[in-house]
Amino acid sequence: MDKVYFRNAQNTEELHITFRYANQELKLDRSFNFCRRMSERVDEALLRIRNNVEKELTKKSKKKLKGAAAVEAPLAVIPNKIVVEFRREGSEEQILGVTFEELLKSSADGLKLRIHDTNFDVLLNQPWIDSVQLPSSILAGFLVYPLKLDLEFASREHSIAEWYRAVKPANGIFNEKVAWERCAEGFIYQTSASDVGHYLKLVIRPGNEQGLLGPATECISKLPVQVGPTDCPFEQRHQYTKQPLSDPNAIRVVSYNLLADLYADGDYARKTLFPYCAADALKIDYRKQLFIKELLGYNADLMCLQEVDLKIFEHDLKHVLHSFTGIMTPKGTCAEGIALFYRTSRFELVKNYVLHLGDNISTLPVFTPLWNRIKSNEQLAKRICERTTTLQLSLLQVKETGRYVLVANTHLYFHPDADHIRLLQIGFSVIFVEHIYKQVIKERNITSQNIGLIFCGDFNSVPECGIYKLMTEQFVGKDFVDWRSNEKEAVEDVELRQPFLMSSACGTPPYTNYTNLFAACLDYIFYQNDCFDLLQSVPLPTLEQLSENEAIPSVKFPSDHVALIADLAFKSC
Repeated sequence: MDKVYFRNAQNTEELHITFRYANQELKLDRSFNFCRRMSERVDEALLRIRNNVEKELTKKSKKKLKGAAAVEAPLAVIPNKIVVEFRREGSEEQILGVTFEELLKSSADGLKLRIHDTNFDVLLNQPWIDSVQLPSSILAGFLVYPLKLDLEFASREHSIAEWYRAVKPANGIFNEKVAWERCAEGFIYQTSASDVGHYLKLVIRPGNEQGLLGPATECISKLPVQVGPTDCPFEQRHQYTKQPLSDPNAIRVVSYNLLADLYADGDYARKTLFPYCAADALKIDYRKQLFIKELLGYNADLMCLQEVDLKIFEHDLKHVLHSFTGIMTPKGTCAEGIALFYRTSRFELVKNYVLHLGDNISTLPVFTPLWNRIKSNEQLAKRICERTTTLQLSLLQVKETGRYVLVANTHLYFHPDADHIRLLQIGFSVIFVEHIYKQVIKERNITSQNIGLIFCGDFNSVPECGIYKLMTEQFVGKDFVDWRSNEKEAVEDVELRQPFLMSSACGTPPYTNYTNLFAACLDYIFYQNDCFDLLQSVPLPTLEQLSENEAIPSVKFPSDHVALIADLAFKSC
């Protein structure tokens, strides 16, 4: 039996009507889509459906008359009037004079739509695919999955997905005669060298938790699978992280600035920031394949990421990092931000805190002493309060041991003349972290031996600056040079202290950021050294690797930063 699909999302007026009408006699085979309103009378919608079907028949007739084939093939006989009507099963009475809301109020069961000599079963809110799209770049040896997948009345976990491959026919048209070879099942496919030159097809049947499956939708890649980069430096780093850590007291931490597409997609990025990077290698559809493979190969427990595009978090990372739970924190109204991914089997999220520094440093009581020391410099106060810099602070409990980890993640202000701003930002941040740390100890009734602080991020600060000094030496004096990185905004009579004994897990490598305009150590994994032991830090890429294509990003490096990876372990109580 033919089917017509009605879709009306809860608490909305829109009603979407979709069906495929195929009639050999009338030489018509076409899908129709209508968007009506629930408050509309069905009579008006039936008239629109009839007009559209008749319009298609008229177009077909005109095309036949213009073609040479008109002499050889008889024209379809078009009825004077196409019958379009609603009926209930077992009834010959047309349904007229009611709204769609009234029509569907009780049930769609037994409701029929008749078009000419075809009867359609009306199905309401069946599992449905609104849209599906594959990425423009598919590399052999990497993962491929839908770039976009919008489901209605369905979920990924209850849907069925299958991958097929085929070489494009000589005529360039994928029709029903093309033989597609089945490759795999599931939404994520691991491509291989044998896929090079093949186009991929993804066929999805949407499903819901009741086990109901909707109509299948297929999508064919726009380009064939391409040869992927080999011997990427991150694959050598994977040799240090072949397996997840098995010790319940050990934690593998990754910190990584992914280079948001927001900053890589544009003329300024292509011509000024990264002119040495091949254009295709700068596109996010290329880069994300690399950094996702890289992240998966580290077998981490915690991943603190910076410059995460909202669209990459939603459509890529959340689905591919399926062993993790992700928390995304945008930077104000910006389309990128910071994200924490924690391994779900190992941690339980107790609470997540978000601190938008610019919005809060003048209002939160815990910041009052430091704020009062700088607010008189109006230019300084204005500049720091306008920043969208954000601190993400997550309290996690280790399921196996019951101990707690307080994970901080941030991306500080970047400007070259802003050492003083960054130092103040980290000053306010550690005040907030200390406040939450003490609060957790009190509320959870635990000792300091059962909670450890890990502070990750892109601090945009070299080791010689005040941030590293504050984090590792616990103090920055009022005469420190950073306070005068901008004379008009010079910070007077301010010193900073913080109570945590912290070390840098990866030390101070020459480069964590490497471009042809700037190269230095800007990223750190700071850990509380009286709570954790450092088991290992994964060696960073060599200068030779970083400069192989002049600088990064490149065909082998997906970002202008490199990932930091460290294995920590709670000290014995």
